[in-house]
Amino acid sequence: MGSYEDIQYAVEGSAAVVTINRPERYNAFRGKTVEELIAAFRAAWADSRVRVVILTGAGEKAFCTGGDVKQRAETGDYGPTESGLFEIGYLHKLIRDIPKPVIAAVNGVAIGGGHVLHVLCDLSIAAETAKFGQAGPRVGSFDAGFGSAFLARVVGEKRAREIWFLCRQYDAATAERWGLVNAVVPGAELLNEAKRWAEEIAVLSPTAIKFLKQSFNADTDHQAGLSNLAMSALSVFGETEEAQEGASAFAEKRKPDFTKHATV
Repeated sequence: MGSYEDIQYAVEGSAAVVTINRPERYNAFRGKTVEELIAAFRAAWADSRVRVVILTGAGEKAFCTGGDVKQRAETGDYGPTESGLFEIGYLHKLIRDIPKPVIAAVNGVAIGGGHVLHVLCDLSIAAETAKFGQAGPRVGSFDAGFGSAFLARVVGEKRAREIWFLCRQYDAATAERWGLVNAVVPGAELLNEAKRWAEEIAVLSPTAIKFLKQSFNADTDHQAGLSNLAMSALSVFGETEEAQEGASAFAEKRKPDFTKHATV
């Protein structure tokens, strides 16, 4: 894939900078966005010049707000792709499997599936104005794979359950205190700081870094199976009246009514 519509890709020195470029949708991803992100990460993997990948969002408002719920409400899916597949689960695995560190430069809100993306990155640097949180249960969605199980490894069980069960938003200072991000910097310095971290990594042994990343991942690789199961469950759940109520309420800017779907 030589050109992109939903993302921007550039190699700057030893870093590949991948930018989700849908600011009019708060950098929410559709099927095409995910497909282009996969292509970009594969290009970075194959490029010997690239030692680190930086993932960020266009503009100052959003890093990524997850799946495009408006698209889902309009069409019932996340739009067409060349492959015919919505491969968000594969993107999650690719971020983990690429043998080069991935730095999330969180420039704004990282919510829902966007929050999952930054959690899966090896390192996260946040702008002071960044916000973090989950919205899945509010919009008729969930991530019962890496988005919850791996999050619990990062911040602990109690915090992970709080993030998912309350659907609150947390500021950058709280995220740093919880260990959800590595550092917080002024927004104007965010991308430069990420590039400085990339430069520090670039002078180290790439083979050592590759083995270290694989070692860190080994303890949680079994969660890929949970992720596959979760994505299958989410696909089935997305067809239900309950899930469609969440997406419709979001698109219509009203509170969802899940009352009749309560179970005992």
